[in-house]
Amino acid sequence: MDNDLMARGLEVLRARLPEGWRAVAEAAPPSAAAWQPDGMIRIVAPDRRRGRIGIEAKRRVEPRDALALAAASAVFRGCLPLVVIAPFLSRATRERLREAGLGWVDLTANIRVALSKPGLFIETTGAEKWPSGGERPARSLKGTVAGRVVQALLGAPLPVGVRDLSERAGTDAGYVSRLLDLLDVAALVVRGARSRVERVERVRLVRRWAEDAPFASRGEVGMFLEPRGLTPLITRLKASRIGYAVTGSLAAQRWAPIAPPRLAQVYVDRDVSAAAAALALRPAESGANVQLVQPRDRAVFQSAAVAEDGVRYAAPAQVAADLLTSPGRGPSEGEELLRWMAEREEVWRG
Repeated sequence: MDNDLMARGLEVLRARLPEGWRAVAEAAPPSAAAWQPDGMIRIVAPDRRRGRIGIEAKRRVEPRDALALAAASAVFRGCLPLVVIAPFLSRATRERLREAGLGWVDLTANIRVALSKPGLFIETTGAEKWPSGGERPARSLKGTVAGRVVQALLGAPLPVGVRDLSERAGTDAGYVSRLLDLLDVAALVVRGARSRVERVERVRLVRRWAEDAPFASRGEVGMFLEPRGLTPLITRLKASRIGYAVTGSLAAQRWAPIAPPRLAQVYVDRDVSAAAAALALRPAESGANVQLVQPRDRAVFQSAAVAEDGVRYAAPAQVAADLLTSPGRGPSEGEELLRWMAEREEVWRG
């Protein structure tokens, strides 16, 4: 047991208790069970009613660890609530802990503790990124090659091996293997024999991709105005010689419409200023209704497809990832598209 981490986590919890409440550390009672917590915390209400929670103290907890802990502690949690204490818990890890019915306390004040007797519920938000100077993951899904691997994973028939994925993504097998290690730790894939991917948490994977590689990082971005609205823009796009792929709200409305789009987001295969001139768009610092992006990776065009209306749209996963980090109502539209994707995999995966 990490006594220092336990003590620091207890102080973080004490600082958030309601007035008159107390939290006291206790040793876990001896047990012959296969699993037992690192320690206990006795919670005392102002009227002296008492309750206990089990504590698991870990220096590092990833989403995969949360799933394993939930399975190992299932019998214990039938008797007492269990709270994980760690220096930092990412949003993805906290989501997995919540789904498993576990609470948490990290040293940045991400807290969720629920106790039925005496009745207590605390939930606060601390840091969303690894604290400066602390341990942090060595890799992410940032970068063009990682994006290709993500797209390959989302579309590949399962099970799929490293070599097949590397061919689909157009990159070396070593990189794919290292990236799969990251996704495995994050509980975004499940691997079986010979490390073949047997399951992909597709919606979670898109969310992680969007967090690591936000829309604004995908290439050169320019904001423009089409004073007559978006319909003339679409007409000119179809008639132009510009290589393009429509993303954002304009694309999402094909699958999960929420409201009429107000911003057109379009990948173009050339400098955004040249593309804007060819499409008769005006530069705009404010009031823009068109966002052009020259992507760093042409894979966005390769995964795009021409729809029945003659417009070339980016792939649904690409659109969802772009919306999640777009301005305005983009994130809510991205979530709606993710819900559609979760229900209709047979449609968007072909």
